[in-house]
Amino acid sequence: MHSEIMPAFQQIRNAVLGKDEAIKRCLTCLLAGGHLLIEDLPGIGKTTLAKATARSLGLTFRRIQCTSDMLPGDILGVSIFESKERVFRFHPGPVFTQILLADEINRAGPKTQSALLEAMEENQVSVEGQTHPLPHPFFVMATQNPSEQAGAYPLPESQLDRFLMRISMGYPDRDAEKRILAGEVKNTFLNISPLLSAPKIISFRQEVQQVGFSHALMDYVQDILEYTRRESIFHTGLSPRAGMAIVQASRAWAFLHERDFCLPEDVQAVFPWVSSHRLQKSKDLTGFSPEEMQDLLKKIPLP
Repeated sequence: MHSEIMPAFQQIRNAVLGKDEAIKRCLTCLLAGGHLLIEDLPGIGKTTLAKATARSLGLTFRRIQCTSDMLPGDILGVSIFESKERVFRFHPGPVFTQILLADEINRAGPKTQSALLEAMEENQVSVEGQTHPLPHPFFVMATQNPSEQAGAYPLPESQLDRFLMRISMGYPDRDAEKRILAGEVKNTFLNISPLLSAPKIISFRQEVQQVGFSHALMDYVQDILEYTRRESIFHTGLSPRAGMAIVQASRAWAFLHERDFCLPEDVQAVFPWVSSHRLQKSKDLTGFSPEEMQDLLKKIPLP
C-alpha cells in the first residue's frame, strides 16, 4: 500500500469493517479519475464507505436519495430570479461537491440519470446556457439494489459505461459483524480525521498517469478485448473505451501498491470490476459476475 495513502486506508477500514478489498477498489477508482457503481443490498455499508472515504481524504461530501419524481435541477441546481437585483442567480445543487453519493440511482427517471451522468463525463454542469465547472477532484459513488425492479429505471449500457468500475460489498464476515453489532463502528467513525486533501488527490491522479505500462502488457489487454469480441458467449465485445478503462484502473492499482510500473497481476486485479458491467451473455442478455470474469482471464496467455 502507498505510504501516504495507508493511514487514510486504515481509518476507512476501521469504519467499514471486513471490507478491505472493496475499499481498495474504491480508492483505485478515485485515483484513476473514474466513477464507481456499487450494486448491493441496503444496509451493507455503502453510505459508510462513501462518508468515511470523503472524511479521511479531506474531501467534501454530499448524498442524494434518488426518487422517480426527482428532476435534473434537484441535482444540478437552478437559476432563480432575484427581484431586488433583477437578475437570475445560479443556486448550485448537491452535485457541486468532491464526493457525491447517488443512492439508488436506478430509481431516478431517465432524464435525471442522463443529467447526472453527463456531469460525470464532462466535469461541468450546463444550466440555461451557462456552464458551471464542478469541483476537483469530482468522484461519484452511485448505488443500486439488484434485487428490486419495481419502480426502477435500469441504467442502459451506454450509461453503465460511464462508470469505471462496478463492485459489490457483500455481507461482513462473522467477526466483523460482531464488532458492528457491538457498536464499534459508530465510535470509530467519529474519530476519522482528514489525513489528505483535494490538492494531494489531484497530485496523486497526475502521478497515476505516469505509471509505466509496457507494450507487452498493452498487447495483453488487446488480447483480452479481442477474446470478448470473438467468442460467441458475449452479446457484444469490450469497446476501446473499456480497454482504456482497464489500462487506467491498472495504473491506479499499481500506484496504490506503491509501484511506478504495471504488472499482469494489476490487470488481473482490476479486470473483473472494470468489465463485468460492460458485458452481457448472448443467450439471455444477463450480466457476468466478477468470478466469471476471473475465469475468462485463465484462457488468455500471459505476456
